[in-house]
Amino acid sequence: MLSLTIVVLAAAAAGFIVWANDKRHAKYGAGVPAGTAVGCAALTWIILMAAGFGYLPGLTWLPWVLPIVLGAAAAVVAALYLGRTRARKDTERLTAILRA
Repeated sequence: MLSLTIVVLAAAAAGFIVWANDKRHAKYGAGVPAGTAVGCAALTWIILMAAGFGYLPGLTWLPWVLPIVLGAAAAVVAALYLGRTRARKDTERLTAILRA
């Protein structure tokens, strides 16, 4: 269970780093990339542990590294998607308000 705690903390840190480095981070909350990273990392860890990868010699690192990497990638995807989508929608709404 200690490995899940470390994976979740590392994924949350990666999510906050992704949020801080995104130039459109004012368009969505800081918890969105971090939550996405934690959810993806925890789910990946659970799947890998259920599949038995935590106890195979030579593959013990897999449930430690892979969830963190996938969680960080999910945070990047969420930040890119939400940043672009919300920036575009905010511009459209502002334009509609100014035309009215």
